[in-house]
Amino acid sequence: MDLSVKSQENVEYMVEMIKQKLRMVNVGAMRASSFSEEMYEDLVDIYEHVMKRETFSISEMQAITEELGALIKGKN
Repeated sequence: MDLSVKSQENVEYMVEMIKQKLRMVNVGAMRASSFSEEMYEDLVDIYEHVMKRETFSISEMQAITEELGALIKGKN
């Protein structure tokens, strides 16, 4: 998958992979459609950070979730 290309398909892929990697319980709260193209590079940064890690502390998971929430809010 070429994440250098801004596309809804890539957003959906990254969001799904982040949710799986973090084993997010409330997965319905984070939908790919909630992210705008303006936030694409930020989402790629978060995705790359999450994918390179094996484990996360609770505070790290909370910080990542907050960052994702800020991206969603930034859309409005």
